[in-house]
Amino acid sequence: MILSRYERMIAKRYLLPGKGEGFIFLVAGISLVAVMLGVAALIIVMSVMNGFRAELFDKIVGLNGHAVVQGYNGRLPDWRNVLKEAKATPGVTNATPLIEQPLLGTYQGRVEALLVRGMTVNDIRSNTTMKVLAGKLDALTPNSGKVAIGSRLAENLGITLGSRITIINPAGRATPFGTVPREISYEVAAIFEIGVYDYDKAFVVMPMEDAQTLLLMGDVVAMIEVETVNPDKVQEILAPLAEKVAGRAVVNDWRQMNASLFEALAVERVAMFVVLSIIVLVAVFNILSSLIMLVRAKTRDIAILRTMGASRGGLIKIFMTVGVTIGTLGMVAGMVLGFIFLFFRQAVVNAIQFITGQNLWDPSVRFLTELPSKPDPVEIAIICLMALIFSFLATLYPAFKAANTDPVQVLRYE
Repeated sequence: MILSRYERMIAKRYLLPGKGEGFIFLVAGISLVAVMLGVAALIIVMSVMNGFRAELFDKIVGLNGHAVVQGYNGRLPDWRNVLKEAKATPGVTNATPLIEQPLLGTYQGRVEALLVRGMTVNDIRSNTTMKVLAGKLDALTPNSGKVAIGSRLAENLGITLGSRITIINPAGRATPFGTVPREISYEVAAIFEIGVYDYDKAFVVMPMEDAQTLLLMGDVVAMIEVETVNPDKVQEILAPLAEKVAGRAVVNDWRQMNASLFEALAVERVAMFVVLSIIVLVAVFNILSSLIMLVRAKTRDIAILRTMGASRGGLIKIFMTVGVTIGTLGMVAGMVLGFIFLFFRQAVVNAIQFITGQNLWDPSVRFLTELPSKPDPVEIAIICLMALIFSFLATLYPAFKAANTDPVQVLRYE
């Protein structure tokens, strides 16, 4: 929309407060602030929800792989052949054996539910999902009697580096007096944090051989963890493998294992976007009301401009420019405010928690230990475009109202 020199001058004057027009300027300022807050709220919420999904995906998939080939009854006797078939499948980048079993752990009279995870030594040392807080994962070697535990589990049991945790396997050996639970004491060689509360409070990682001994499994594993070139196409990639292992095992991908969680996040994202878009819509109605009041206040000026030769198209462009400028300034300010909040998001959460004394980010409820964020340029562009389109639509009625002003009727008694 190209404006002539006089149109730019008039639009600029209408954007600034005139004598006796403080209230109109105040309403326009409120409209700008409302657009700013609406855009900022959308950017912040969508970025946080994207970050929440990305963090969960990285940590869950980073620890469990894109899919698992799981044996029936938690046992995969022919695991070496299945491992070869998995590695030979096109699109598979890595496959490794794994044991996972819920058990009990005790330390100085305290008892907690555990999730014992037996991994190959190479997989333990190369895993980037586990952030070591104390000790070294290199100390975990087969038959060393050493394990690594999650940070929250260490807090709950009061365990420090070098402590010995006793792990109880209820399915112990059969004796003439019944089944005797198997209890083995392990030295804690490392304390790690994954960042997902449910994992940090339960995981005990040990070498594969130690897990087989603890669970009396012999040369058997529970599953094969598989990684692919594209997690979004994991079902298509692993379809041939699923056919080969049919009858021996079942292939479950990350969507099936965490279906309810990621579906809930997807529904919540859509719901939050729709609800917060209403804030922008309300702000646009403020722009509409401020322009209507501006047109009413400038009726005499508009009539004089018409008698001086101003065209209807020129007046339409003037008032559309005023409204779109308010919307654009609000949109830009909202982007800046949103990015500033996202940059200092954890500091803001901590400050609010300190002031109110409330725990706003409880990891036991929200899974992750920190507030995540992942701005999506495409979503941000859509949010900004939506704000601009709404602002443009809000200018149409006042602009055409001003353009249709009859100078004869307005100036009859002047």
